[in-house]
Amino acid sequence: MADKKQQEFVKEITPMEVDFSQWYTDVILKTDMVDYAPVKGCMVIKPYGYGVWEGIQRVADRRFKATGHKNAYFPLLIPESYLKKEAEHFEGFAPEVLWVTHGGSEELTERLFIRPTSETIICDMYSKWVQSYRDLPLLINQWCNVVRWEKTTRPFLRTAEFLWQEGHTVHADEEEAQKETMQMLEIYRQVAEDELAMPVILGQKSEKEKFAGALRTYTMEAMMHDGKALQAGTSHNLGQHFSKMFDIQFLDRDGVLKYAYSTSWGISTRLIGGIIMVHGDNRGLKMPPRIAPIQVIVIPIAFHKEGVLDKVKAVKEELEKCFRVEIDDRDTYSPGWKFNEWEMKGVPIRMEIGPRDIENNQVTIARRDTLEKFTVSMDNLTETISGLLDEIHTTMFNKALKNRENKTYTTTDYEEFKKIMQNTPGFVKTMWCGSRECEDKLKEDTNATIRCIPFNQEHVGDECLICGGKAEKMVYAAKAY
Repeated sequence: MADKKQQEFVKEITPMEVDFSQWYTDVILKTDMVDYAPVKGCMVIKPYGYGVWEGIQRVADRRFKATGHKNAYFPLLIPESYLKKEAEHFEGFAPEVLWVTHGGSEELTERLFIRPTSETIICDMYSKWVQSYRDLPLLINQWCNVVRWEKTTRPFLRTAEFLWQEGHTVHADEEEAQKETMQMLEIYRQVAEDELAMPVILGQKSEKEKFAGALRTYTMEAMMHDGKALQAGTSHNLGQHFSKMFDIQFLDRDGVLKYAYSTSWGISTRLIGGIIMVHGDNRGLKMPPRIAPIQVIVIPIAFHKEGVLDKVKAVKEELEKCFRVEIDDRDTYSPGWKFNEWEMKGVPIRMEIGPRDIENNQVTIARRDTLEKFTVSMDNLTETISGLLDEIHTTMFNKALKNRENKTYTTTDYEEFKKIMQNTPGFVKTMWCGSRECEDKLKEDTNATIRCIPFNQEHVGDECLICGGKAEKMVYAAKAY
């Protein structure tokens, strides 16, 4: 009976091998992560999906604060003149900007734009707050929403409005700003790999792909199950660019007035899309245990029998001191139906407790990552669950890493590269001469892009993949979300 019910659940999800895009849509809707909003391109993040975001916030915010950053909040609406102050920034974001032209029935004397990112408004405030070297470094982060009027959208991955954090810092010199930029990229790596079980490649973006107005942009790139890349987080050294545009100056120790150096960095709800596409399977979600909204779901078996619910509640009371635990004691669904639902939602550990388990002083455990089912003693249950969750994290990370390794190719032959992109998409390690012309041709010919110039450089050839000229750097190229 359980197998039949599982088949009924799985039937509702298109196999990823048949249509990966439809699989993704089926999963996020069937698992109650998200729903479509009335405004085109917007999403409603439902409680289960928002719980994942809260988990990401929790592990990231802890690291931000441990490195001296404090949270603040800046306005959603920004005067048009602020965007126009910085020509490169304006050109980079103007096509995506949503404008506010009226307040009530009155036309505004100056249009306002809804933040696509907050460099302009934050830098304007920093010009007031930074006066002396004693005010530096200024380390501020904000958790907020932004709006970018995207033409093609997909929940979590690319929407008109999305949630993110954006850190903005100011420093006395370039060395300190660079150190900050790299520190935050490392924190993002920790969040991705140590918390989300998502392997990433760290590197620098090309001049073409860097953030508008940045001196240098650094990125972490993750591979999804279908071989496409996802830019999972970026950190930007902005140099003195925005400081000069917004007059962020400070009186240094030597009595000289100097322009400050700044950084910005961000991750967003697209990480949730990454979690789904890195770890999910044809049964649904697989939640990384350290940010899963529910780490253990306890299902009472034959809970109408005396003592079962009491024992279930006692176990929950013990475990919830250390873990996020819920009981599913709904009497309108069978245990088999519940097993399938929580498996589809990707809860790392399912725990079953029935009369026989109580009699034997045990609980039955089902792991979502491997689908193994076994019994463990009720004694030292907290320690057992803690060890299991760590093991599940490691297993999920290693499986994702193996998928990336299996879909990472090396070539310096352009025709072979084209075939890979067409038939078996993945990451391609190759050589590049550094020219914009070759980078543009790569995208035009294959719809792939140079994802990053990795920090860990390898010598895979002497010639540029595209033009055959002298190569400067090894790069990762891929199609991307």
